[in-house]
Amino acid sequence: MGLTSNQVLVGAIVFAVLLFGGTVWLWPRLARRNWRAVSGRVGLLLATQLALFVCVALAANQAFGFYASWADLMGREKGQGVVVDHPALGSGGPLEVVDTARVRGAVGSRPEVAGQIQQVDIVGRTTHIATPAYVYLPPEYFQARYRARTFPAAVVLTGYPGTAKALVDKLHYPRTAQELAKDGRMQPMILVMMRPTVAPPRDTECVDVPGGPQTETFFAKDLPEAVLAHYRVGAKPGSWGIIGDSTGGYCALKLAMHHPGSYAAGAGLSPYYKAPVDPTTGDLFQGDKRLRDRANLWWFLKHAPAPDTSLLVTSSRIGESNYRDTLKFIERVRETKRTRISSIILESGGHNFNTWRREIPATLQWISGRLSDR
Repeated sequence: MGLTSNQVLVGAIVFAVLLFGGTVWLWPRLARRNWRAVSGRVGLLLATQLALFVCVALAANQAFGFYASWADLMGREKGQGVVVDHPALGSGGPLEVVDTARVRGAVGSRPEVAGQIQQVDIVGRTTHIATPAYVYLPPEYFQARYRARTFPAAVVLTGYPGTAKALVDKLHYPRTAQELAKDGRMQPMILVMMRPTVAPPRDTECVDVPGGPQTETFFAKDLPEAVLAHYRVGAKPGSWGIIGDSTGGYCALKLAMHHPGSYAAGAGLSPYYKAPVDPTTGDLFQGDKRLRDRANLWWFLKHAPAPDTSLLVTSSRIGESNYRDTLKFIERVRETKRTRISSIILESGGHNFNTWRREIPATLQWISGRLSDR
């Protein structure tokens, strides 16, 4: 059974309850003061607490999508590679659809009524990075009157080490986009949902690592190229935006700032503004000061030409550690007088899915208003 399956969680809860009941039942028998009785009491207490911890950890992982599988949790994920040969794709091109599903909560089952979520495998033409993703296609994409129309697209990124499926099942991006479009509050859009961790388990922070994964190039060039080759997406920069939370939020801002020719708008939900270097990232810059500076959005705003792009940042006055940095970032961007900046500031909200679900509807409306379908 998978790490995120309900059966595993229910099994852990049942085991914890039985262990608690067994502890209560056996406690009188272990009331003596000899070493065996004391060891038994200590063992039962530790086992009960461990069982409760496992239940909480499994529930938290299901809610926030930290790890997708046991191999992912143990750092031994083997389900995908980083570099592949093009012939391995066969004739399918850089993007292949491997499965389809309806949008949860949508009325009806036909794509032209309910839209469709496609699970795809993507391989970068130049970077050879291979990664899975989910693509949401709105109902209009399948309707006859729109058959000649192209659609704007938004890349949606998780945090680290999140899962792409959490964007569908936990953050409800497809369902939210469909409801907003149905109500006329945003235009129909294609969403390309994925994790920024394209070289798992390493956190590459969307950086072109010297001698390693060229992650920034993948998101700036290879990903739009692969999507354009398979779907009716607008080809001009004004047709593309990018959204992300946490690590994905940093990536979204950086990609929009570094590559305004690829992304006309970037939204960071609870972002940070400088790539960390820690055990999950390894040495991202290999001593290259120019690369390190460029990945620092504070440095970029001060030393690089202001990009012609639109940015959105979010935070909370209570509960988010990036609040003061976000206010400072807004002022720095305003000083450029060319890059446009907007914000969502909540009164309170932690660094979690519940907070981001409160920000996603307004974020989708914001990015929709800044993209064209041509």
